[in-house]
Amino acid sequence: MQESEKNSHILFLLLVLILFLLQAGCAADRENGAIAGKRDIESTQGAYVIGAGDTLSIQVWREPNLSGNFTVRPDGKITFPLLNDVQAVGLTPLQLKQVIEKGLAKYISTPVVTVVVSSANSKNIFVLGKVNSPGKYPLTGPTTVLQALAEAGGLAEWAKGGDIVILRNENGKQVKIEFNYDDVSRGKHLEQNILLEPGDTIVVP
Repeated sequence: MQESEKNSHILFLLLVLILFLLQAGCAADRENGAIAGKRDIESTQGAYVIGAGDTLSIQVWREPNLSGNFTVRPDGKITFPLLNDVQAVGLTPLQLKQVIEKGLAKYISTPVVTVVVSSANSKNIFVLGKVNSPGKYPLTGPTTVLQALAEAGGLAEWAKGGDIVILRNENGKQVKIEFNYDDVSRGKHLEQNILLEPGDTIVVP
């Protein structure tokens, strides 16, 4: 009986150790996942370049009077409390956050600022003609012609998919880029499925 009890006690200790190791592993996975998620968010914010017309949600921790929504003016700046005019165009949200924190450090001890683009008005594309939902669409990330057409609800009935054009301004001149939906949708001439740029207009006859 004593030997049996001793073995049972050892087995119990082993089970406790295994459970402890499993819990420690799960906790490490959760921590790594949280860190990865934070990096993903920072990477996404860091990739977007602020433009004129964008609306920014800027929050200063424990300073509600300094927080709010700010529209980027045509001159590329925002008017921010205590700092007056702050250059925003050409910066990423993370870069603008650092600029504001540096400026506020003169007035606030260790300011913590978050900058989020709540409305990307500076980067729009336009899909016109024979699509199911024509209109203006925000260009919030890399978007191909095919993806933009899908976002616009796809081609409408009687649309001439082989005669689609993209109108683009290059160095002050408007250029026309041809796009054959019928070919690209079949996997042909995929080089036509270009990435769109802010201001591009897709015309579907």
